[in-house]
Amino acid sequence: MYKVKIISSTVRPGRKGPIIGKWLVEQAQATGNFDAELLDLGEINLPLMNEAVHPVMRQYEHEHTKQWSAKIDEADAFIFLTAEYDYSYPAPLKNALEYLVHEWGYKPAAIASYSAGSFAGVRGLANLKPDLLSLRIVPIPEAVNIPVLNQSIDETGMFIPNELVQTSCKTMLEQLHRWTKGMEQIRNNP
Repeated sequence: MYKVKIISSTVRPGRKGPIIGKWLVEQAQATGNFDAELLDLGEINLPLMNEAVHPVMRQYEHEHTKQWSAKIDEADAFIFLTAEYDYSYPAPLKNALEYLVHEWGYKPAAIASYSAGSFAGVRGLANLKPDLLSLRIVPIPEAVNIPVLNQSIDETGMFIPNELVQTSCKTMLEQLHRWTKGMEQIRNNP
């Protein structure tokens, strides 16, 4: 079983990412292919990058960086769950990505995006992909895009996806599993 880390990118109070993140964990676990863990950047609370030595050297001084490194290093794949902020993805995710270099490499990633409006976070997704590539993360084409998020959250605060979102998640997870198997060969045979 592969380890997939689902990284929820928002940190502000009242954020909805963790609600969707919990649903993604359930969906990934249900495939039988993934041991899924939600990494909520709002709870992890990484400060702005404060390591003196460039992350390419892996000479981490701070405990928060060492813990973040260990979590990312053990992953076989990622699902980045991103809101769209000002036509891009949230700054805390950019910060979290830049803390590390080697730990990300040669692993596939899917992206689930959302927004309050009709664009479903796709502009955030579009800005995230090139940054992932620069870290040798391979973003797969299949994605989950959730428009008008509040319409998918019921009165109890649960995320209730429509059929299109459920179908796209199933396809995304199937393809992420396939890519994870392939990238494992690349990672283990330098």
